[in-house]
Amino acid sequence: MDIGTIIGVVLAVAAVILGIVLGGGSIGAMIDVTSILVVVCGTIGATVISFPLARMLKIHTIVLKALFTKPSNMPETIKDLVRYAEVARREGILSLENVIADMKDPFIVRGIKMAVDGTDPELIRTIMETELESLMDRHTNAKLILDTIGKYAPAYGMIGTLMGLIFMLKNMDDPSTIGGGMAVALITTLYGAMIANMFTGPIAEKLAARDAEEVLAKTVIIAGVMAIQSGDNPRVVENKLLTYLPPTERAAVSSEAA
Repeated sequence: MDIGTIIGVVLAVAAVILGIVLGGGSIGAMIDVTSILVVVCGTIGATVISFPLARMLKIHTIVLKALFTKPSNMPETIKDLVRYAEVARREGILSLENVIADMKDPFIVRGIKMAVDGTDPELIRTIMETELESLMDRHTNAKLILDTIGKYAPAYGMIGTLMGLIFMLKNMDDPSTIGGGMAVALITTLYGAMIANMFTGPIAEKLAARDAEEVLAKTVIIAGVMAIQSGDNPRVVENKLLTYLPPTERAAVSSEAA
């Protein structure tokens, strides 16, 4: 589980609750069932119109990916690839077939298997890059759903507010109801802003960060597999792959290798 995401959500919710309490309000006064229905159901309806239903039914997997996906361990991946390069250099590339069972990343396994089978290098690169592009497309589509929810939630909050103002203006003959009616009308805007800025927006950005991490990891794997396939010296493979890391992490990997 990504602790940072959980902490962020808790802090965001706590900030709103503390603002209500310290501002002299009450939690109960911030709850309005009609406003919730307008914002939540309206946003869901607009999003379902925007995307195929099959994709919408998988939205829970998108949220879970932001919460539970384990970040890629780039230094460990590089060390593994260098180790495979040492085996290939010492015993021949066909010997890598004996260590495939120990490989943890399926992407590495596919690349090494193609290299062991003698697949043309350009074909290996094409296949692996195509898979990477497909991954990026899936991530982009997942983020787009959350971005769409974040776009429509404030809009339906404003729609609910306008509806409340219309109902309030129709009852102007009783001035005592104006204050309460205005408060309820504004709650829908609050709900829309909270959904967009406390949940869907941040989770969408977390997915973008996860995508960048995964794309970089797979780019390193492609470079490593191609270097192993071409028979590069393990030290050369290491130097090639270290260029993808920031200097502090490069030093850590190099010192461990030494």
